[in-house]
Amino acid sequence: AEDKEPLTSPGVYLGPPDYHLLVEQNSIALSTEEPVAYSRPSIDVLFESAAYSYGSGVIGVLLTGANQDGTRGLQEIKQRGGYVIVQDPNSAESRFMPKHAMKHVLADRVLGLEQIAAELVTRSIEAGAA
Repeated sequence: AEDKEPLTSPGVYLGPPDYHLLVEQNSIALSTEEPVAYSRPSIDVLFESAAYSYGSGVIGVLLTGANQDGTRGLQEIKQRGGYVIVQDPNSAESRFMPKHAMKHVLADRVLGLEQIAAELVTRSIEAGAA
């Protein structure tokens, strides 16, 4: 991803190392603000910015990880009507992050890694039909 790059659909954006990746209305933003939960990039920063920009249109997916980053962002997605998927801790390489999220956020789905792609396709089709 590049700063101020327009969002296109379909699209996949990977943030450069040591930058927070933010989603704004119709574009990407990069930031060198302080780390969040010891992380830059921070999943919380990404999820919160997406929730602020797109509200109920956001699907947040939290995968394996070794700290609590992502939980606060998932809470924001849920508060704004978005959909939350958490990787089943039993299928995660590091269980801490998904377990932490599940303690603090009511996930819409908890899925094994191999099931998440199909759920994203299903949710996207349903959203397109709405």
